Amino acid sequence: MTRPYRIGQIVPSSNITMETEIPAMLTARQHVRPERFTFHSSRMRMKTVAKEELASMDAQSDRCALELSDAAVDVMGYACLVAIMSMGPGYHRESQQRLRRVTAENGAETAVVNSAGALVDALEIMNARRVVVVAPYMKPLTEMVVNYIREEGIDVRDYRALEIPDNLAVARHDPDNLPAIVASMDLSEVDVIVLSACVQMPSLPAVAKVEAMTGKPVITAAIATTYAMLKSLGLEPVVPGAGALLSGAY
Repeated sequence: MTRPYRIGQIVPSSNITMETEIPAMLTARQHVRPERFTFHSSRMRMKTVAKEELASMDAQSDRCALELSDAAVDVMGYACLVAIMSMGPGYHRESQQRLRRVTAENGAETAVVNSAGALVDALEIMNARRVVVVAPYMKPLTEMVVNYIREEGIDVRDYRALEIPDNLAVARHDPDNLPAIVASMDLSEVDVIVLSACVQMPSLPAVAKVEAMTGKPVITAAIATTYAMLKSLGLEPVVPGAGALLSGAY
């Protein structure tokens, strides 16, 4: 392929992190692999991370997929984990199939991944049977996320709900706080640490530190989504400095 790969993202209107962390990872990859990327987004309205607003936002995802297919992107990533997980167990599969069908009906069938499916798939790839989870959501939504992961056959041993309802405030959460949050959790029987079960909460700068501190593999929703995008494009899922999943071991 001679032209750059076009990366499409379906993004909540108040999300400002997914369009920084995923491009940062794929740009870093360009130092070690030849492929190049461009980035394109379509937005769904959402300001408050509440179940009703998330459902309303998800209903707009078809329009976003249609718009991105007009640009003939090579892969689409739906960048809101909690919106998918709040719709009920296994919904990530239904969403991916529906959005891919939207692109096909527009004459531009496109691979679709979402951060919810990417996270649970990545945990399976890493053979993670026991995990801990950090999430910025209010406790009821965090419990919904935890239960979704458990429904996929993964034992969530512990979790932290940071209880930040405003989505822009989630983006302002300092990733330097994450190592101390993880340090407060019992990691003795844990296979993988989910440092951010949210694509809006910045976490990439803390991944290497938490891996070094704990001796455990660390994953985030953004890292999992980047892995899923690269695999769907048939590219080697390697990004320097982005944790175990993108180290080349998987």
